[in-house]
Amino acid sequence: MSSISIIGSGNMAAAIGTRAAKHGHTVEFMSRDTAKAQALADRIGNGATVGTFGARPAGDIVIVAVLYAAAVDVVASFGDALAGKILVDITNPFNADVSGLVTTPGNSLSQQIAAAAPEGTHVVKAFNTIFRDVLTGDAPVDAFFAGAGTEARTRVAAFLESLGLRPRDAGDLGMTFALEWAGVLLVGVARGGAGFDIALGTTTAR
Repeated sequence: MSSISIIGSGNMAAAIGTRAAKHGHTVEFMSRDTAKAQALADRIGNGATVGTFGARPAGDIVIVAVLYAAAVDVVASFGDALAGKILVDITNPFNADVSGLVTTPGNSLSQQIAAAAPEGTHVVKAFNTIFRDVLTGDAPVDAFFAGAGTEARTRVAAFLESLGLRPRDAGDLGMTFALEWAGVLLVGVARGGAGFDIALGTTTAR
């Protein structure tokens, strides 16, 4: 498989890292809280390591797994260390009661991250429509993604497929705003009685 880097050490970083390690990837965690990142790497095992926050990540695919309010600043702080990398934005920029977004059309969090990232970086949004416990459970659910560059999306699709997920390409970077709203939809359906062990999916009409 391949080496991936995850910026962050919270619940989603743990869920993605655990699933990636289980499916044969080498995982590097990078966090301002080095002790927390080390504890996470130790728990996951399978060769998981801890890199220096702000240094060049080992993986060509770098997952930005921090709270949305910090994501742009975190990417900016890495600067040229991210040049040439594929950044996977997993954020959901929900408003306070998760009834909407704090972003606007043409200014999704992914687009803001792309503006802050160095030249040659490609931003793809993924994982924001999958609950943490569903990821941890290793279910083969649909994984919607969108982002800049056909080659970058192809590589992210291959990564998602390697995790036992079904990649669903939603289009270019402009579609990331729609994916952010899909996160709102998912939470709404869960709160409406479906529960938080569900995932959005597609079916073929026959």
